Amino acid sequence: MIGIVVVSHSRALAEAAVALAGEMIDPDNRPAIKVAAGLDAETFGTDAAAVAEAIGEADSGDGVLVLLDLGSAVLSAEMALEFVDPDVAERVRLSSAPLIEGLVGAAVAAGAGADLEAAAAEAEQGLVAKSRHLGAETGVADAPPPPGGEGDTAPLDTGDAGAENALTRELAVHAPHGLHARPAARFVSEVGRHRGVDVQVRNLDTGSGPVDGRSLTGIATLDAQQGHRIEVSASGSGAADLLDALESLAQSGFGDLAAPEAGGGGTRAGAQPEPRVGPDAGTGTGTGATAQAMTGPTFALEAAVGRVVLPDGPITLDDYAPGDVDTELAALDRALGQAARELTELVARTTERVGADEAAVFQAHLAMLGDPALDAPVRDGIRSGQSAPAALRGRVAELRGQFEGLTDPYQRERGADVTSVGERLLRALSGVESGASDRSGVLVVQELDPATAVLLDPTRILGVITIGGGSTGHGVLLARARGLPVLTGASAAQGISEGTLVAFDVRSRRLEIGPDLETRGEFESLLSDRSSARRRMLQTAAEPAVTIDGHEVLVKANLASIEDASLAAASGADGSGLVRTEALFGDRATAPSVAEQVSTFERISEELSGATITIRTWDVGGDKPLPFHPQQAEANPFLGQRGLRAFRGDATLLIDQLEAICRVARESRVRVMFPMVTTVEEVNWALARLDEAAGRLPDGRPDALEVGIMIEVPAAALRPEALSTLLDFVSIGSNDLVQYTLAAERGNPALAELSDVVDPAVLQLIRATVTGVAEGIDVCLCGDAASDPDVARLLVGLGVTELSATAASVPGVKDALRRSTLPDLQDLAARALVAESAGEVRDLLRRT
Repeated sequence: MIGIVVVSHSRALAEAAVALAGEMIDPDNRPAIKVAAGLDAETFGTDAAAVAEAIGEADSGDGVLVLLDLGSAVLSAEMALEFVDPDVAERVRLSSAPLIEGLVGAAVAAGAGADLEAAAAEAEQGLVAKSRHLGAETGVADAPPPPGGEGDTAPLDTGDAGAENALTRELAVHAPHGLHARPAARFVSEVGRHRGVDVQVRNLDTGSGPVDGRSLTGIATLDAQQGHRIEVSASGSGAADLLDALESLAQSGFGDLAAPEAGGGGTRAGAQPEPRVGPDAGTGTGTGATAQAMTGPTFALEAAVGRVVLPDGPITLDDYAPGDVDTELAALDRALGQAARELTELVARTTERVGADEAAVFQAHLAMLGDPALDAPVRDGIRSGQSAPAALRGRVAELRGQFEGLTDPYQRERGADVTSVGERLLRALSGVESGASDRSGVLVVQELDPATAVLLDPTRILGVITIGGGSTGHGVLLARARGLPVLTGASAAQGISEGTLVAFDVRSRRLEIGPDLETRGEFESLLSDRSSARRRMLQTAAEPAVTIDGHEVLVKANLASIEDASLAAASGADGSGLVRTEALFGDRATAPSVAEQVSTFERISEELSGATITIRTWDVGGDKPLPFHPQQAEANPFLGQRGLRAFRGDATLLIDQLEAICRVARESRVRVMFPMVTTVEEVNWALARLDEAAGRLPDGRPDALEVGIMIEVPAAALRPEALSTLLDFVSIGSNDLVQYTLAAERGNPALAELSDVVDPAVLQLIRATVTGVAEGIDVCLCGDAASDPDVARLLVGLGVTELSATAASVPGVKDALRRSTLPDLQDLAARALVAESAGEVRDLLRRT
């Protein structure tokens, strides 16, 4: 097998490129890849002697392909050939291929059995897929197609068998983003394992191809997107075995779809996460504070003490003093090296904390650092007299514009990745390292966006204070679901300085800035008491929530992922009262198939050991779009085509989803509920679509499938009997019910104080729903309100029979109910209904 040498000015960049290529290579057929980069770990430059040594280490007798970045790397490699044995030098090929794409293509090709010339050709075609997608703007749009690629339709050499004797197989592309680099690499690696077989591949939906099945570039240029069909023709000894292997690989999305864990259920490692308790269980301590912040899947914290951590501020380069061309090019190289080190660390950290799939975005950012479409124009700008920051800003803006002009929604969103990489490089040029997330303390932000919430490290970030934003924003809900305390709408924190000691309690909405020793002692005692209480709650989390006088309430969990289901099981949830399907599949460019939805729903059921799960159908709209269900812009999306309304014009996606739900309900305990229902006519329409979907099954709608709707608008809450006559249950969506009752958008920070679920008007609508539904109909409530133990007591007093909360809050909610009697809770509800304000109700909850 040939060897590969990577020659670069930056050791960090070269090692990151090798790590990225390693993700694509079959570990059982991995070529030797050696690095000759940097004068040391920190100093940029190239050394001919180091290149010669790397060539010797990589050479196995089959040849060595040398990939280079720029400038002196070429000179050093050429000089290195004078240092090695002439016989070795004769089998070394210096390549002009792009470093990142070339390395990936050559490594995959070598692993698949390509010789030196074939691997070099594959490397030099590294930009074809990208150039065809982006067009002439990249400057490489006229690159020739790969051998056997589009435009070169001559049949491949199929040996003695002949092309006319080839076996063919049609395969479906299930990978969320099609046959991009990683799944294409897996395809090529599988072909490489079958040495005696020649393969051609065509995209049946676009007509592109045929391409050589051993060519990574060729497979990538097929533009095979999710939902497309490819035809694989194989000839030679072992062709049938190869087609079987490729079919099995295709069923896994060529490795891009998560497979069920062995043994059914579990986390990524196949086991339930153990609750973390005690002082060594992921504690974090703010500088100058001694309070422990308990973290873990089953802790829902409500208070924190620590020093303020601010997010990276705006990039300021006002004091940047540009130098001559060589100085600016060197500054760019240093920034690239720093960014590569940061991103390499991010890949490792994200893989460890969250998972390899989530780390892929940072792998993509690493690849962008070496992308000639970014690098070359920036260097050209510097050579024309621009400073490094000016040239970088200009090129990033151009590339962002190109992405935003693409037709594919997923590719359009990659423009944000370009911006992120550009900002990281600008920070490096300014002399600032990115990485505020590595600091410990209380994060203070203007608003908490979902992306930030997902990446927060609960072992470092003790809590979050938002200056604006409401308590039911998606970022806030995600952070709370991970066990972090979030105090929203705290305008007093405006302008606070990094390192300021703060203490806050979400339950009382108390915020202390620069607390004295006595106040700190109060908060630390509060944290200690609540941590002890939570340890006690965890011990009984799996037991039912039964009041002192024997009234049982089911406490379920709201889910947005399979991982959420695992956390819910560890938290003692009695199933799921809300599976947010738009969140499960919302990161996809194309709609999931029925089979994919069935697989996902079954995994959620398995994680919860077969407990009932309530699947909400697509809840989308102009305010929360679904990539594969485009909608026209609306002046007021909150009052527009949301939820069920969004599918009245075309119900195809909805019917497919209902078919998947019906299929799962034949074996699992499943409920289905329709969102944003206002009229009886909408209920009838939804039931008709359910019957239409069930008609696709030989045995029709499963008898055990329960059907319900969400009560989210006042019109539905005021006439629940008419809407529920043909149903099994209703579920009150507290977040939207508050929004529509009080005319206060849930995400508007200026209205955060007004948007309170315990406002007597909202409570009266909840009570009207409970007392007004048809006989025998269960009334559930899913939403942020159910996650507050005090509010949960009030809801049960109003007559709600089932609650669905964040997974982390389930133990606390159960504990609060176990310490109550139903008459006491009913008395509490009666007094709340006649209160004059939400504030008065909050005072009532604190006193009882």
